[in-house]
Amino acid sequence: MQDTKIARTDFAAAISQIANERKIPVEAIYTAIKQALVSAYRKQYGPLAEEWHYYAELDEASGESKIYKAPALERDEETLEVTKWDAKKSEDVTPAGFGRIAAQTAKQVILQKIRESEKDQIIGEYQDKLGEIVTAQILRMDGRTVILDIGRGQGFMPPEEQMRGEFYKMNNRITVLIKEIRDTHKGKSVIVSRADKKLVSKLFEREVPEVASGAVEIALISREAGVRTKLAVRSTQEGVDPVGSCVGQRGVRVQEVIRELNNERLDIIPFSEDPRTLLQGALAPAENLQIDVDVATKMAVVTAPDDQLSLVIGRGGQNVRLAAKLSGYKITVKSAGGAIQSSATGLEEYEIDTFAGLTAETREQLIQHKLTTVMDLARFKDKWMQFELPENQVKMLSEKVTAFEADQENEPQFKRKPRMMRDEQQVTE
Repeated sequence: MQDTKIARTDFAAAISQIANERKIPVEAIYTAIKQALVSAYRKQYGPLAEEWHYYAELDEASGESKIYKAPALERDEETLEVTKWDAKKSEDVTPAGFGRIAAQTAKQVILQKIRESEKDQIIGEYQDKLGEIVTAQILRMDGRTVILDIGRGQGFMPPEEQMRGEFYKMNNRITVLIKEIRDTHKGKSVIVSRADKKLVSKLFEREVPEVASGAVEIALISREAGVRTKLAVRSTQEGVDPVGSCVGQRGVRVQEVIRELNNERLDIIPFSEDPRTLLQGALAPAENLQIDVDVATKMAVVTAPDDQLSLVIGRGGQNVRLAAKLSGYKITVKSAGGAIQSSATGLEEYEIDTFAGLTAETREQLIQHKLTTVMDLARFKDKWMQFELPENQVKMLSEKVTAFEADQENEPQFKRKPRMMRDEQQVTE
């Protein structure tokens, strides 16, 4: 009798200790064990008759378990799970030797609960770190998703959170932003980002003491990750130069941020409440611009001298797109003769967003493979031509590539810029 009492105490105490240490409700453990016992019984002795409902009973003191079956009375219309049964007609169907299976099952359930609890604790820890940056080590690739060691847990960086033209090599260390906790088919996962504009803000906060202290604020920021970012900064303290603080002596501060961003181009301008002044800075390095602003409709018309048009618009319209994002104004660029040369609403995330007729499905497929500019489409034409795209989408993209290649052929050699190394390293798998 004494032995039975000790066994009861040991089992209950063990479950209680696990529950307290891992912060798991005791009832959740017992419920999970019961469900697992029925599953183990079905696997070992099934298939089972559908007219019966099988369930487990567990003595929470001794750990002894039994399997019962009872006539099924009602089922859920969608899941077909039994919702009501006749307990009065229950039969004990526990097979001989089931105790060994039950013990193994209980052990597996408890271990699984412990793993889930540890993961929940890690997720909870990173929930408090959302918006922060960490140095992470690249562990492996899961398809096109990069998996990183971020400390106590793993971070997942899907294609849309990766920088264009960046190559991810195992064991390399990179700085990432803890962006969100996302529900996936594998449960809750920590999503990290290299593409989010907050990464740039946090890097400046780390490298520039004035930004960290609040003496300098990053008022506005727009970004096309891996290519170019524009920041508008302002001072909250008299006598502090916001642009100079971010650049640092001989550019040492901004160069450190650029290095972390794999040579992404950064434009830092002073913030202004006057939209014309702000737009003039945002459209730099173009000069001698005539800017007409309609504050009510948040629209701006920019007239540029012919020799400044290419600078205003930028390659693939990038400069005017980033300026529109930064200022919040829809920008229309005209030549000195009055002809419209380009426009941007500020809603375009990539150059492909300016393509008339591009469907959401095609856009998603191109982004997944980091094909976000017409230059990408021209360089990796063999790749996207293998996608199963509708005929009209293939035609539209082909026309864009043909026009781009014609422009490249007509561009004088001395004006052509060499491709950056990061473009050569573009991940296209």
